[in-house]
Amino acid sequence: MKNLWYGNSFKLGVLGGGQLGRMLIQSAMNYDIHIYAMDSALSAPCGKLAHEFTIGDINDFGDVLDFGKDKDVLTVEIEHVNVDALEELENSGVKVFPQPRVLRLIQDKGLQKEFYKENNIPTAPYKLISNKKELESAIDFLPAMQKLRKGGYDGKGVYKINDERDIVNGFEAPSLLEELVDFDKELSVIVARNEKGEVKSFPLVECEFSPTLNLVEFLFSPASVSSEIEQSAQKIAKDVIEKLDMVGLLAVELFLTKDGDLLVNEVAPRTHNSGHHTIECNYTSQFEQHLRAITNQSLGDTSLKTPGVMVNLLGEKNFFGSAIYDGLDKVIQHKGVYVHLYGKAETKPHRKMGHATILNESIEKAKENARMVQKAIKIIAKK
Repeated sequence: MKNLWYGNSFKLGVLGGGQLGRMLIQSAMNYDIHIYAMDSALSAPCGKLAHEFTIGDINDFGDVLDFGKDKDVLTVEIEHVNVDALEELENSGVKVFPQPRVLRLIQDKGLQKEFYKENNIPTAPYKLISNKKELESAIDFLPAMQKLRKGGYDGKGVYKINDERDIVNGFEAPSLLEELVDFDKELSVIVARNEKGEVKSFPLVECEFSPTLNLVEFLFSPASVSSEIEQSAQKIAKDVIEKLDMVGLLAVELFLTKDGDLLVNEVAPRTHNSGHHTIECNYTSQFEQHLRAITNQSLGDTSLKTPGVMVNLLGEKNFFGSAIYDGLDKVIQHKGVYVHLYGKAETKPHRKMGHATILNESIEKAKENARMVQKAIKIIAKK
């Protein structure tokens, strides 16, 4: 694969047209890489930015096959895609990263857990169940988190079962029961690997989740942990991507227990919400690093330039329709505040409509400013 960064004849296909694809395109433009995207509607965030945009279903075998057959490299911005079609494309000579076998494993949280166990990667104890009847037989394992094996994301497909009274609302589907972890922090490491086997990871970050929405509200970089925890997290992330023999970018989400242990929660084989701050905070962003990895170029410097906080900008409760960004002018008057809007025409409650990164030499001051930004920006809709 020579000179992939030069010339307009190189075709990079992206399955999925959301905000991750949009920010990938914005990074690719700096290197004159043309990105061809496919999603179900032209109104998707990639719709107006892609070099070419194809309307299609990323879970349909025929649509994925037709879209990918003339691409030099094919990647994803969401892992829930048709893997059978990707395997056929790979067999026909199309470079697919992350590899279809990796996507197939990661699509299934049960297979993920089995992989960790087989490869001595630390993770919480678990049980695999097929239905609610098996859930009822696992009372001795409670309290636990029930996670659908397939299809869950951003807190969807996850249910906390404290005791047998909660079983009635459990999932009637193949799931895993994961022992509740008494954790101190939720952390994330983003790691990249190219075909040459070069591996580089970004500094550890700390995630603060919304207690009601079960998705990230704030991300703090760097994480407030010891150097020993940092080194251990980096080692685990490298171990996971190398044992997967994966090419591309991998987000490794971790629990730091009250006892000081690190446990892998789950992974995402793509650019990730826990890496958005890298656009401003690091020498190389996660989006550029993904491009470098899948085109087999040298990986970039992941060092932190400045501490920062990322805050997700969500649609306000009770508002549906054309998005209005109330308070935007107020926050951009502040030094070190960088707003990224995702180009989603329609807002709805708790929908990710953008993010803001807040830089400051003091991480505590950055946290203070980030909470100000969250309160100031209200994403509403015309009545």
